[in-house]
Amino acid sequence: MISFELLVAISVYYFVMYATPGPNNSILTASGIKFGFIRTIPNIFGIPTGHGIQLALVCFGLGALFTQFPILLNILKYVGACYLLYLAWKMFGSLNVSSAEDKSTPLKYYEAILFQFVNPKAWVICITAVSLFYPRDENIILGTVFMVVMSTVINIPSISMWALGGSVIRNYLTNEKLKKIIECLLAILLVGTAISIIL
Repeated sequence: MISFELLVAISVYYFVMYATPGPNNSILTASGIKFGFIRTIPNIFGIPTGHGIQLALVCFGLGALFTQFPILLNILKYVGACYLLYLAWKMFGSLNVSSAEDKSTPLKYYEAILFQFVNPKAWVICITAVSLFYPRDENIILGTVFMVVMSTVINIPSISMWALGGSVIRNYLTNEKLKKIIECLLAILLVGTAISIIL
């Protein structure tokens, strides 16, 4: 039986982990600024889909693999950090929201799903959540469904705030100086996130 206390505890944990800065939220903010909220929706839904798959895999025992071979998590850290540094480099001069020749596109649904598998923060969330909150007395299928449903319900509104915030900032990018400042701040945020992943 899943208790009310467990529901509250896992909800608070998920909210804190999903709403705080990290690779997904940095990407969503940049996407909201560059493409607007509507075009960022596939990314918003791809994140909890990929994360739900990760959670299910950890519930079914994949977390033990990371415990047995911690080097795997280190590899993911460096891959994820390199991707964020690449995004930071691409950020400079990229916020031309009205540019006709700009051919860039927001992250697709499947790309957001795939990114979760090299996102070290997502793996840490999964492993910690299963370790602390998995309902041990439940059938493995019901327990896994509980973990994934709770994750998805908390994840979507928590990360949507970042895309929405980015889309609000988008309205002020007609000012060239402000555009440059925002590009620099976003790039610094991505670099900072990459560094925090490695450390």
